[in-house]
Amino acid sequence: MCPTLYMLAASPPCRAVLITAHAIGLTLDKKEVYFFRDEHLTPEYQKLNPQRTIPTLVDDDGFAIWDSHAIMAYLVSKYAKDDSLYPKDLKKRAIINQRLFFESSAAFFHMN
Repeated sequence: MCPTLYMLAASPPCRAVLITAHAIGLTLDKKEVYFFRDEHLTPEYQKLNPQRTIPTLVDDDGFAIWDSHAIMAYLVSKYAKDDSLYPKDLKKRAIINQRLFFESSAAFFHMN
């Protein structure tokens, strides 16, 4: 069984998760969430993600996590064959986190 990604194909954060999964050779079960149909507001989806955002990942053991950066770090930490994308070395990992957090706070903010 593989992790399930609740996503919207047009969403850049969702695509980032898909690219990460592809980079580590992980197959995801993709479930499209249609915002215009308010599918993210259903009680079932809210149980998975109380913030009702996308993407949301549910691992094969039922563990649910949301936010693309958190999902990518989780997938690489759990499923990657090595730590080249998300190093175990604290200083190297800090540089990766710095880039991730810059994208989510500064770069994405200016695009809106």
